[in-house]
Amino acid sequence: MTDMERKSGVEWKDRRVLVVGAGKSGIGAAEMLVKCNAKPVLFDENEKLSVRELADKLQDYPTVEICTKNLPEEVKAGIGLAVLSPGVPVDSPFVESLRQAGIPIWGEIELAYSKEQGTVAAITGTNGKTTTTTLVGQIMQSFYGNTFVVGNIGAPYTEAVLETTPQSHTVAEISSFQLETIIDFHPRVSAILNITPDHLNRHRTMENYIEVKERITKNQTKDDVCVLNYDNADTRAFAKRCPAGVVFFSSKEHLADGYFLEGEEIFRAKGGDAKRLMSVQETKLVGVCNYENIMAAMAITEALGVPMERILHTVREFRAVEHRIEFVATKNGVDYYNDSKGTNPDAAIQGIRAMKKPTVLIGGGYDKQSEYDEWIEAFEGKVKYLVLIGQTREKIAACARAHGFTNIIMADGLEEAMEICREKAEQGDAVLLSPACASWGMFPNYEVRGRIFKDLVERMP
Repeated sequence: MTDMERKSGVEWKDRRVLVVGAGKSGIGAAEMLVKCNAKPVLFDENEKLSVRELADKLQDYPTVEICTKNLPEEVKAGIGLAVLSPGVPVDSPFVESLRQAGIPIWGEIELAYSKEQGTVAAITGTNGKTTTTTLVGQIMQSFYGNTFVVGNIGAPYTEAVLETTPQSHTVAEISSFQLETIIDFHPRVSAILNITPDHLNRHRTMENYIEVKERITKNQTKDDVCVLNYDNADTRAFAKRCPAGVVFFSSKEHLADGYFLEGEEIFRAKGGDAKRLMSVQETKLVGVCNYENIMAAMAITEALGVPMERILHTVREFRAVEHRIEFVATKNGVDYYNDSKGTNPDAAIQGIRAMKKPTVLIGGGYDKQSEYDEWIEAFEGKVKYLVLIGQTREKIAACARAHGFTNIIMADGLEEAMEICREKAEQGDAVLLSPACASWGMFPNYEVRGRIFKDLVERMP
């Protein structure tokens, strides 16, 4: 397939394309394919989904063929391309059967990119992706206009890409699941914010997870830019073999080249000459993790031609992303923070570090085969009580006791956990929802978990 064919979409006209997975990404892919004159077949193995339910979601696209539970062989026989949603494991038996049938396999990101006309910035990392992506999007919009913020942030790339132009910019948050299935995806600027253990139930080993994250630079050249975290051993080591030009940021080291934090000041260094840019006191964000996100956003947008004064102005006005160390309210002298997006131990460590007051912490949830030792060690001097919910509560409690932390209270759900926090938190304390676990099994996603937490706070007398 030539680049011209890929961009024109001619190869899809009247062809049957299988979309695997009927979530938000799958729906977006099916709709895009209809607009490209293809004949999409939307398929999901989930036995609880009904064809009627999916048809309602696609009521404006009645030509989409829908199959659930099992894909008929006669349907599979006519498929020329399969598009996987991020939640579909690439090594599942069904996907393997597609490979055996000789059907090309793309991901939703690859499908969208085949129609991209503008300039792309792509951001990945274990933590900080959403805040950095949102900030980059706001900076780009303020200077260039016509900017699309898409990807793992919640807006499928396929929903926006047909509106791109040669002058537009796309800012994409890309997860490891999405990076597994890229082929030609080529951002002008990429960023790997950090790599710490996560999703090992899917990627099996840390080595696999690191390799998948690094794939964001797969098609970049020295004419492109990759922004990397100098303080993270894996991203720093990757700089030596990265195909793009590297720009570092650091919250710990005084860099000769790159962005760095010294005390409460952010600097930009070039050739050993460091220039002060701003104080973190000028921002509305809290925590070193957010100052790292700011430096990454500065590096990305500077590489895309935005003047530093415009960058700094937007950074000063930017507010915290919902569910990421988000201040909710003060009730009875206690500050409540929603960090529901702290879905792994490293992210939750950043939430604890951002707290300036004695903290009652709510943790626990779905087990992604994480280890919690470093998270527990970060409690020292900050966490008064640990209130645990979900599938991992016994595993986390055992880990906490092994580290000498015994102020542990079990709760059967978030509402009971909030009642316990209200009883235990004293005036001048903080209550932090930062679970170090995914929400699955108790909530559809971390957003729902966070919104329920905020609603329970608002309902407090």
